[in-house]
Amino acid sequence: MRIKHIKYSMRIKPETKLGKWSVGLNIFFLIVIIISVTLVNVLGILSYDDHWWDVSAAIIFPASIIAFILGIMAIKKKDPSVLVYSSVVIGLLVILFILLHSLFISD
Repeated sequence: MRIKHIKYSMRIKPETKLGKWSVGLNIFFLIVIIISVTLVNVLGILSYDDHWWDVSAAIIFPASIIAFILGIMAIKKKDPSVLVYSSVVIGLLVILFILLHSLFISD
């Protein structure tokens, strides 16, 4: 029995439009999260109880879930780049966070 070896060259940047959208949406997600945490926890300017967080979360969490789906589609279309795999992992972590957070939320 022969084993067929498939050679993939791992790139850093995605080449397909799906991969680029996936990475771009998760970069957007990470930037908004970093700015939000900085404004609330570091600078103390805002609070998570304000309405800005509800609007931000309603935009960024679905963006990361869409990035997860696009990343999986890009991988299936043979776009094996490091950033696409990272985008899928971030999307999966966001999905797990949403599911687990809603189980243990107490407010």
